[in-house]
Amino acid sequence: MTEPLTQPLITDDTVIFGLLALCLGFVFYTSSIKKGFWLKFYSFVPGVLMCYLLPGILTSIGLIAPEWSSESSSGEIIEHESKVYFVASRYLLPAALVLMTLSIDLKSILNLGSKALIMFLTGTVGIIIGGPLAILIVSIFSPDTVGGADFDAVWRGLSTIAGSWIGGGANQAAMLEIFKFNPDRFGQMVIVDVIGANIWMAILLLGVGKTRKIDKWLKADTSAIETLKITVSEFAEKITRVPTIKDYVMMFFFAFTAVGSAHFLGNYFSAHLIENYEFVQNPKSFLSFLGGNFFWMVVIATVLGILLSFTKAKNYEGAGASKIGGVFIYILVATIGMKMDLTKVLDNPGLIVVGLIWISIHAILLIIVAKLIKAPYFFLAVGSQANVGGAASAPVVAAEFHPSLTSVGVLLAVFGYVVGTGGALLCAYLMEIASKV
Repeated sequence: MTEPLTQPLITDDTVIFGLLALCLGFVFYTSSIKKGFWLKFYSFVPGVLMCYLLPGILTSIGLIAPEWSSESSSGEIIEHESKVYFVASRYLLPAALVLMTLSIDLKSILNLGSKALIMFLTGTVGIIIGGPLAILIVSIFSPDTVGGADFDAVWRGLSTIAGSWIGGGANQAAMLEIFKFNPDRFGQMVIVDVIGANIWMAILLLGVGKTRKIDKWLKADTSAIETLKITVSEFAEKITRVPTIKDYVMMFFFAFTAVGSAHFLGNYFSAHLIENYEFVQNPKSFLSFLGGNFFWMVVIATVLGILLSFTKAKNYEGAGASKIGGVFIYILVATIGMKMDLTKVLDNPGLIVVGLIWISIHAILLIIVAKLIKAPYFFLAVGSQANVGGAASAPVVAAEFHPSLTSVGVLLAVFGYVVGTGGALLCAYLMEIASKV
């Protein structure tokens, strides 16, 4: 949750959704113009980054807001929250995961080898060690920035960023519950989270256009990735057809029956595990993530998509299944963007410095390991986003390389949820030690 804002000009979710659609339409239309100003503009600024930034600008000027406060006639403060992000993350995200994994070629993905997993785990280690190192560095010239006592201790707040950057929102909430950081100051951590993650993602996206140069510098073998691209593209070409109403209804059936199943089973699994197993009930347990219904929702939706890939349902890729999934993901991207209030960048510049140093350590470690093992830039970018961005960002970044690689981002993001709580806990304990040095 971000800090409650004063009431924005527009509070109707239907109108907010329309504005987000306007932002996406503007970006996709202008990025399709292959001449003049827009051609130059999008050669420097990735379109997907604009899909985050435009909603963020609307929030920053007070037109819309993810949440806000108002005063009742009796003087009572009432908290409000837009449901647009909730709908996108709980309904459209699992539907997108199903549609994007429907035509997955598991054998080809396994042929990518161990480098994808190594880069993902390197990203995780970069977050775990980056937090305490950032505290140590900043404490040299500004000890107050990383100080604080009891529940105001900055390391407690930074633990929520560790949860977000290794796993996602559910892991972030778990860290807030475990370390009881002062809720009044939590909004500052969200700003650090959003700024650090989005600056790094912008850099990764800028690198996509220079993939060949970067791979040449890394001396990377990209043959397995190229083979996967060709295999998936050839399959898509073979089954491509003009979609009918029946095709769209069937894809709707696959996607949202799976969403309903993912929610039903996810709620059941999380409730059953919380009620019956102590290690899940304890928020400090490395396996506490098993009690999160969002985790189960993502996993079950992904598994159902993979199971469908072994049936004739995979032929619906020819009718545009992954493209519809891509639309859902971009709607989610816009709702994430509206959580960014760019005016708060300078609220606590010291903490932002901590976040930037932290994400820089993550980035440097990824680059070093990629160079050592000669991993392609694709693995570096998607391995990083599977940690920092999770299921919302990893498929988007993967698709920027090639639509056929989207499923790799989905699968790595699931690993992020699995290691999120344990990795964040380890990072938090190291940050506590660092803050006392």
